[in-house]
Amino acid sequence: MSDIAILSKDEKFRKYLGAKIVADTKNMSKEEWLKHRQEGIGGSDASAIAGLNPWKSSIQLYMDKKQADPQEIKSLRMELGNRLEGLVAELFTEETGLKVRNVNGMLKNDKYPFALANIDRAIVGEKAFLECKTTGSYSLKEWQDGIPGHYEIQCLHYMAITGATHCYIAALIGNSDFIWHKIDRDEETIDYLMQIEKEFWEENILKDILPIPDGSDAYSLYLKEKYKKSNGEEIELHLLKDGTDKLLRHDEIVTSIKGLEVEKKLIEQEIQLHMEEFEVAKIGNRKITWKTSNRNTIDSKKLKAEMPEIVEKYTKTSTSRTFKIGGSK
Repeated sequence: MSDIAILSKDEKFRKYLGAKIVADTKNMSKEEWLKHRQEGIGGSDASAIAGLNPWKSSIQLYMDKKQADPQEIKSLRMELGNRLEGLVAELFTEETGLKVRNVNGMLKNDKYPFALANIDRAIVGEKAFLECKTTGSYSLKEWQDGIPGHYEIQCLHYMAITGATHCYIAALIGNSDFIWHKIDRDEETIDYLMQIEKEFWEENILKDILPIPDGSDAYSLYLKEKYKKSNGEEIELHLLKDGTDKLLRHDEIVTSIKGLEVEKKLIEQEIQLHMEEFEVAKIGNRKITWKTSNRNTIDSKKLKAEMPEIVEKYTKTSTSRTFKIGGSK
């Protein structure tokens, strides 16, 4: 029996395992694909919601889903990954003997209407699929030890939508190593994953409410851009849950950071004292450099004194807000 069922003319959708193929992606333009992606939570989105995506935070995902005109983020790494997908699938078949086929469709499941799936390949004769990855040689140890967390989340997300009992994930690493793993269906993790995805989709995307802070640089940047100017007024933060405890914890963290900074400088100073004028030092297999560098700068004080009109002409005013937590009175 084929993995992909072609339904009768009376039925609206083709199916792959337990999922409907709601859009044909074979000849779909990138613009159309990006628009379809905004209609639900995708595989890489899932890891962002779970806080495990190394490239995207929850606030970036929120902004992506709310964009009026989604734009493709282009990079050589992503382009190579797309082009090498077929090669990874071929290597997997050669090594395992398992045949694969394209699905060429965007998948949904009525049980999880907020979720989307775009699998790389279906495994012929098994209730399973294959995900193809490419990465640099720096990831070899991680792939030898197991599967990076964000990729495992992606696969579990796809298993939830398709109903697959297991899947395979294969990676071409640094154009020198090929590794593949099998992932069995984990119902408990899938249930939790679908729960947090549903909550994010319904509470944040549909209701247009910001996701909770996640400590990422992206979230800080979003807040700086959204609230660029202060209004000069004062507010009591009654709605900040456990506000006093959070401030006390902030004080503890600041104290710890200061102590660690002093310890860091102490180690650096000891090394510099022993290096003297030497540019390179080695300790075991660690390399330490202390190089001379030159930088040209404008003497702004002298320029203001001698050519104040030039300074005024080329001075640019920028606006920012300084955030400071004061001590208790």
